Amino acid sequence: MYFDVTFIILIPAIIFAFYAQAKVSSAYNRYARVANKNRVTGAQAARKILDTNGMQGVPIEITQGKLSDHYDPSKKVMRLSPEVYNTTSVAAVSIAAHEAGHAIQHNTGYSPLSIRNSMVPVVNIASTLSWPLLIIGLIVGVATPNGGILFNVGVLFFLGVVLFHAVTLPVEFNASSRAIQQLTDLNIIYPDEASASKKVLSAAAMTYVAALAMAIANLIRILILRRDS
Repeated sequence: MYFDVTFIILIPAIIFAFYAQAKVSSAYNRYARVANKNRVTGAQAARKILDTNGMQGVPIEITQGKLSDHYDPSKKVMRLSPEVYNTTSVAAVSIAAHEAGHAIQHNTGYSPLSIRNSMVPVVNIASTLSWPLLIIGLIVGVATPNGGILFNVGVLFFLGVVLFHAVTLPVEFNASSRAIQQLTDLNIIYPDEASASKKVLSAAAMTYVAALAMAIANLIRILILRRDS
């Protein structure tokens, strides 16, 4: 029975990904039960941040799915899950403020966000085609001209996916930083609640670090397979 030893490279990244997801669940579940002192809902917090930053025309809609909150730059609309939109928890206002942070990034032309958004169409194609090309390349054989070309194209496509994850990190960290600043500057939360908000958003940010770690581990694995084939 054949065992791909390169799979071992993925184990640390997989463990880290599970840890990051556990941290998100733990932080969210903890602070979803703690109401902010001002009793502001996630939707109200987002609305105040958007209006204060000159984005009165950006609507806030309810979207289905737990933690499905996001800002859509193509339609200039914010969508919040019911748990975030309607509740007054520290977790809700923190997540809503984070998405408002993305809206501010878009409104002010924050360059890493612009770069990430421009990469999305290409990365969607690259992520879909990279593994089929890599597998076909290995089956055909990288020692043959056709196999080698297919495999190398697959590597380039996957490298694009890795770069996308790398660009995503500063975008997410910056949105969280803006969120905390807006929440405190606009008195949506009290200063002693800021640490709780930071815990929620820091835990969420770890999932993006885990995604990058997994992508890098896979790229290393791919390059080893290329060398040994």
